Amino acid sequence: MRTVRDGSGARYLLLKESSDASLVRDPETGSERHVSNDDLEPVEGESPLATAASAVPDAVRVVVTAAHDDRALGLLVEVDARGPLSVQQLLDSYDLCESDLHGLLGEFRAAGLLEEATVAGQRGYDATETASEAVAFLTATE
Repeated sequence: MRTVRDGSGARYLLLKESSDASLVRDPETGSERHVSNDDLEPVEGESPLATAASAVPDAVRVVVTAAHDDRALGLLVEVDARGPLSVQQLLDSYDLCESDLHGLLGEFRAAGLLEEATVAGQRGYDATETASEAVAFLTATE
């Protein structure tokens, strides 16, 4: 499997190739269709797995790569639900030591998921729009 694009720049996963046309799948919609080979070109340097990941909203992909375990994900969910929270509130509320908490906060800030905030005159953190969008998607129930 490999990544291809059409004349408009849309990226697809190449599923099958024949002499005239290829079967491609749109990673965002999952729809499959046949496209003339003349209308497709390979995308060099892009893994088909990275193309497949584009089916997941950008904000969710950021969270998935930044939250390495359940505690980290839980911290992000809690800051989104309760924030902004001071560092002291975070230390008092959750089972994280200071160094683990600061490590996670730093990773989330670097990923654009948390931003610094002042809470009752103390240093704190709040969820960014990206984090809130991802948490809403991940916690949605049907």
